[in-house]
Amino acid sequence: MERLTIKVMLMGMVVMSSCYYDVAEELYPPTTCVTDNMSLQSNIVPILERNCYVCHSVTDGPNNGNVILEGYTQLIKYVDNGQLVGAINHESGFSFMPKNAAKLGDCDISKIEHWVLDGAPNN
Repeated sequence: MERLTIKVMLMGMVVMSSCYYDVAEELYPPTTCVTDNMSLQSNIVPILERNCYVCHSVTDGPNNGNVILEGYTQLIKYVDNGQLVGAINHESGFSFMPKNAAKLGDCDISKIEHWVLDGAPNN
């Protein structure tokens, strides 16, 4: 009889624990994306290093459509003509970047867009 009681209790515990409902918002609270006072060196270059320089650095750019995003003088060309923002947003008429990879995260795109809207300062 004791064995039956223990089995029933264990089964009850298993059933009760399987009914627990996790709230995603509580487990993974939304993160905020800070886009104020974007700095080229502190905020934008790290995004470009992670996602763009593998193909568009000074050494690799000439082999990839001669698009070089490393260095302000090179980068600003693609900011001014709209190619940078168009490509990372996967807009019609632009080559979707990064090529053969997932689109940049919304926060990274927002940081780049705000930096551009602030005049793309060399800071």
